[in-house]
Amino acid sequence: MNLEASDLRKRTKAFALRIIKLYTTLPKSVEAQVIGKQLLRSGTSVGAHYAEAYRSRSDAEFISKLEGGLQELEETIYWVELLVEAEIIPENRLSELLSEANQLISIFVASVKTVKDKHRK
Repeated sequence: MNLEASDLRKRTKAFALRIIKLYTTLPKSVEAQVIGKQLLRSGTSVGAHYAEAYRSRSDAEFISKLEGGLQELEETIYWVELLVEAEIIPENRLSELLSEANQLISIFVASVKTVKDKHRK
């Protein structure tokens, strides 16, 4: 495993752990728990998608797994935004998490683009 892949595995796992910690701090209201469970599912699956992409047997499988991770990141952002807009969690508490989600999206998109470009040549 190269250094960049190792760093991204650590980073996606750290992201999942941050999501878990956020979930444990949510109020016990029904709406917070419903949104929280959706957030927990999508936010923790990003790293699993990356791990599957890393172990893929083909470029097509790699792209498919990373695109699945992208969908989960987009969904995670949606649930975080709902927590803020429903005034369940203040935006300032979630700004770093949103920033990390957007950075991971950029990395995943660039990786998919690189592999797709390789096949266009």
